Amino acid sequence: MKTTEEDAKRKRAATDPIEKANQKSDDQFIKEHLCPSDSTWTSWTHPSTGVQYSIALIGARNLSSSDLDACYSLIEETSRADYESSTTGWKPVKKIAEMKSPELRYILVKNAEGIVRGFTSLMPTYEEGEPVVYCYEIHLKTELQRTGLARLLMSFLGSVASHTPPIKKIMLTCFLSNQRALKFYESAGFSPDPISPVPKKLRYGREFIPDYVIMSAFGTHAKAYPLSIMAGMALGAITQATQGLPGAERLQQLQNLALGEMGDD
Repeated sequence: MKTTEEDAKRKRAATDPIEKANQKSDDQFIKEHLCPSDSTWTSWTHPSTGVQYSIALIGARNLSSSDLDACYSLIEETSRADYESSTTGWKPVKKIAEMKSPELRYILVKNAEGIVRGFTSLMPTYEEGEPVVYCYEIHLKTELQRTGLARLLMSFLGSVASHTPPIKKIMLTCFLSNQRALKFYESAGFSPDPISPVPKKLRYGREFIPDYVIMSAFGTHAKAYPLSIMAGMALGAITQATQGLPGAERLQQLQNLALGEMGDD
């Protein structure tokens, strides 16, 4: 979820690495930025039912109308109530236009019948002049929730961030009304970013109270480095993530990564 207000604030700097990444074909992007360790990343098995699902990265330019419709329906199913209760409001035309942004990449999860059951969308971009991988959406059908799939999808964003210098941060937006999502993001190492709006007093006694939060991970303000995302990152990125920590704390952090002490969702 990414709000219209944020889009207005976004400052897109014309820097070559980001622009070049966004101009690459899907195959090039997978090879040079997603960088899967092997070909098995395109398949996922439900841990409880044993049902297999396919995973694929597809740019918005190449997304079929049926897949776009399925993704839109999933957003409406899982998030429309949050939009309607916010100052943003539920605006189908604007949402679909955003979903068609040519630089967006979708990671689709489909069942054996080829029907989208979950997805995330991402874009290497700039927020307030800072290079980030922005997670626009992440939505799963009920049967895929609390299976570890959401963390797997987030790990793909971590890999893109790691392999797209000068990006060092993943960023997303979450409605404050979506407490379940907030808890998931916090458990995955996200915390409020410095650019996130905060309550403030306005003229004539009025008060501005934001109904969403901008969160980030892997930057200097990230509070944790979960295994689920770090698994998609190179060893050098893991080392960088723990640099500067006291010896004992750094050792404990690395042990936590190795043992996977973060809860799964």
